[in-house]
Amino acid sequence: MQHFPDDIDNQKSIHSAGTVPGVRDMLTKLISLPSISSASAQWDLSNEPVIRTLGEWLETLGFLVEVLAVPNLPGKYNLIATLGSGSGGLVLAGHTDTVPFDDKRWQSDPFTLTERDNRWYGLGTCDMKGFFPLAIEAARAFSASDLKQPLIILATADEETSMNGAKALAEAGKPKARYAVVGEPTSLKPVRMHKGIMMERLTFEGQSGHSSNPALGRSAMEGMHEALGELIALRKDWQAQYSNPNFDVQVPTLNLGCIHGGDSPNRICAKCELHFDLRPLPGMSMEYLRQDILHKIQPVAERRGLSLEFAPLFDGVPPFETPADAALVQACEQLTGHTAHAVAFATEAPWLQKLGMETLVMGPGSIDQAHQPDEFLELSQLEPTVKILRSLIRQFCL
Repeated sequence: MQHFPDDIDNQKSIHSAGTVPGVRDMLTKLISLPSISSASAQWDLSNEPVIRTLGEWLETLGFLVEVLAVPNLPGKYNLIATLGSGSGGLVLAGHTDTVPFDDKRWQSDPFTLTERDNRWYGLGTCDMKGFFPLAIEAARAFSASDLKQPLIILATADEETSMNGAKALAEAGKPKARYAVVGEPTSLKPVRMHKGIMMERLTFEGQSGHSSNPALGRSAMEGMHEALGELIALRKDWQAQYSNPNFDVQVPTLNLGCIHGGDSPNRICAKCELHFDLRPLPGMSMEYLRQDILHKIQPVAERRGLSLEFAPLFDGVPPFETPADAALVQACEQLTGHTAHAVAFATEAPWLQKLGMETLVMGPGSIDQAHQPDEFLELSQLEPTVKILRSLIRQFCL
C-alpha cells in the first residue's frame, strides 16, 4: 500500500511549539460550550451550540452541512458535513458530548482551555472535542474539486449515555460512505475491535409474610439467590465457549453490580432487584445472550411462584470487529506504525458498521485521561493527527 507523504505546499506551517494554526482557537471555543450528557436531568445539557459552531466552520470550508434533531430527545442534534460527492469516501466521526465533572477536583476551569506542561487541559479535550479541530485542520488542505469521493465529518449526540445519536443515524440510513474513522482517544493507535456493553435489570416479586412461617409468603430474595447461581453458571459456560486472545481480558465478563431487596429481618422479602453488567466479545449476540438468561431464570420464578421482570437498563452497545486485512486497518497500521488492537471500552463504531462502512477507532489523546479531573490532550499528538488524517483523506477520497 502506498504511503502518501505530506503535501507541504498544501499544508499550513506548523509552529515550533507543536500547535497547528487555528486549532487552539477552535478547541478553546468548543471547550467553552458545555455539552454534558447524563442520565441525570440536573446535569444533562443540549449539544446544539457545539453542533452549530462546527457547522459554521465547516460551511466556511465549503462543506454541505446537515443538522439533524435526534428523535424524542429535545436539544440533542447530529451533524453531517460533506465535502465532495460520490458513492464511497471517508467519514471522520466523533461525539460532541462530555461526561459530568467535579470542579473541586480540577486545578483549572474545566470550560477554559488551559495550557501547561505541554498539554491542553479542559473538559472534553481528549474525549473527544479535541478531535474535531484536528479533523477540520486536516480538511483545510482540500476542496470539493480535489475529491473523487466525499469527505464527511460526522458529529453525534449522547455517546456518553445512550448513544442515541449514533443509533438515530443508523436508523435513518445516513451518512453513506465506504470507510469511517471514529476519533476516540487511542493515542493514535488503531483499534479494530472492542467488547459490547449490556447493563440489565432482573426483578423478582413474591409475597411478604411473617418470618416465623415460610408458608405465609414467597421470598423474592431466595428466588434471587437461586437466580444468582444460574447467572454465575452461565458466565462459566460462556467463558468456556468464547475467548479472544486480542483482549487483555480474553473472555466475556458478567459482573453482579448491585442488589436490593426486603425491608426487615422479620418479614419475608416480597421484592428483590439485581443490576448486572455483561461485556460480550465480538461474535456474541446480545439478543441471544438475553434469551439464554431468560431460559435459565424463568423456571426459577415459575417454581417459586414469583413474578419476573427482566429488561435492559439501556439498549446496550454491540461488540465491534473489523477484519485485520481490511483496507482501512492496513492503511492506519502503515501510517502509525502500530498493529491494530482491541480495547475494553465501547464506541459508536458498531452503528457506523451497520451503515455498511469499514470502520476503525483511532484518535489523539489517551483513554486514561478520559472521564478524569484535569482531562488533557498532549500537544505532541496534534501534528501527527493532522498528518495521519490528511493521508487517509488522500488514500480514500482522491
